[in-house]
Amino acid sequence: MSTASSMARPGAPQPANRDMTKEERRVIFASSLGTVFEWYDFYLYGSLAAIIAVHFFSGVNPTAAFIFALLAFSAGFAVRPFGALVFGRLGDLVGRKYTFLITIVIMGASTFLVGVLPSYETIGIAAPAILIVLRLAQGLALGGEYGGAATYVAEHAPQGRRGFYTSWIQTTATLGLFLSLLIILGVRSALGEEAFRAWGWRIPFLLSVVLLGISVWIRLQLSESPTFKRMKEEGKGSKSPLKDSFGQWPNLKLVILALLGLTAGQAVVWYTGQFYSLFFLTQTLKLDANVANIMIAVALLAATPFFVVFGILSDKIGRKPIIMAGCLIAALTYFPIFKAITHFANPALETAQATAPVKVTADPKTCSFQFNPVGTSSFTSSCDVLKSFMARNSVNYENVAAPAGTVATVQIGNESFSSFEGAGLAPADFKARTATLEKSLTTSIRSHGYPAKADPAQINYVMTTVMLFILVLYVTMVYGPIAAMLVEMFPTRIRYTSMSLPYHIGNGWFGGFLPPVAFAVVAATGNIYDGLWYPIIIAVMTLVIGVLFVKETKDNRIDD
Repeated sequence: MSTASSMARPGAPQPANRDMTKEERRVIFASSLGTVFEWYDFYLYGSLAAIIAVHFFSGVNPTAAFIFALLAFSAGFAVRPFGALVFGRLGDLVGRKYTFLITIVIMGASTFLVGVLPSYETIGIAAPAILIVLRLAQGLALGGEYGGAATYVAEHAPQGRRGFYTSWIQTTATLGLFLSLLIILGVRSALGEEAFRAWGWRIPFLLSVVLLGISVWIRLQLSESPTFKRMKEEGKGSKSPLKDSFGQWPNLKLVILALLGLTAGQAVVWYTGQFYSLFFLTQTLKLDANVANIMIAVALLAATPFFVVFGILSDKIGRKPIIMAGCLIAALTYFPIFKAITHFANPALETAQATAPVKVTADPKTCSFQFNPVGTSSFTSSCDVLKSFMARNSVNYENVAAPAGTVATVQIGNESFSSFEGAGLAPADFKARTATLEKSLTTSIRSHGYPAKADPAQINYVMTTVMLFILVLYVTMVYGPIAAMLVEMFPTRIRYTSMSLPYHIGNGWFGGFLPPVAFAVVAATGNIYDGLWYPIIIAVMTLVIGVLFVKETKDNRIDD
């Protein structure tokens, strides 16, 4: 049976189960492999951001440093929706194959160039400027890649099996992350930390050119989507995909529902399971980065087959029930799971939190919401100085309101410490006074049992990994069926554009800013688990909107 003939025709019954054709296997492999490489490239920067900052932001004046740091962090996330618009429009006008061939070339070339880009010491301010441009290119390319790959595979899939076919695309983000962690760990171990920080960090970026070559070669062998070809031959294509997608209320309403009732919740569950969990292990529980990465990698590897499992299940019972169930279960269980992770990964911290109560007394009006996604803002009030220290050191504390104008204090056990007001102090003076106060606070929290880092001898590696596996399992529930559902929501002539934008706003914005929002919430409330309220609230929002307003799509035809 040819690929084109396998597509459902109007009024035709769903075909009986059959083996996947050779062409379909090649389509899935090429699309999935290319998208693995895309995510690999994109994750490298995040994994190596601290080392990259040393090489590209040293010596920049404070104003320029702020601009570059802001762009370097947010560029990849912020421009993804714009990439979705640019490449979605192109894909609906000229075709899926050539558009996501362009995206893979841009992504791979940008990543390779990061690996050969001279440092700040060599070419000065041009280094961070060029780095920002490359990061923008990466984000734009990623914004166009996913929609193209998912649409291309779905339009090759027979009716009744789109969940299964597109679920292979859904494995790619996890596999890309896994591949990046594996290569970083391998190179780091082979070279040693000193050589890796000096020049070895470039190797994972340089390797992307090999991955790029493989992807381009495979994609060049593919034909255009049969559904898109048929639409063009019949003259039914859109001449203005952006206007047709977002300028007409019936379709714009679907885009909004796709964002708020599907991808926003999917994104926060996805980022909680695969990114915030890593942030929590390393920044909150103070595990060694390599140890945390290995446990995350094992959990990812064990859970990845479930993307396909839930994709197949969605062909039988529907996409919506699985996605909604994932949001619901995640919202109900995040608090106990993360508390269990603390129990198994850093029991000394758990004990200290229970036996050494801490109180921060401050004028509430002087306490900022410390949302600081690029790490460059200064929070100088006496309250902010104390709360920032406590949050960074994973100290739970109780907030006590003080009269206006009161300098904030903290009580740790039987010890009490006064903070200071940093407003108006010279930067050097503020830094010196902060260091003196934090030295005293550190001595106190250590004496009360708060550990500087997790004790490797006390870590229950098996149970910690099991908890991480459960978090990634939730990811597979919400992410496995969503490509098929997004494809099925929109007509062929504007499908690439319409599905790409809500996907990338959801994942790039709702998901991408989870760690800094969570830190700000923790600093404000004094509880290391309260950052979980952000993904829980978003997941519940998606659950309510999805259940009430989003329609099931598994039986929709996509050849119209």
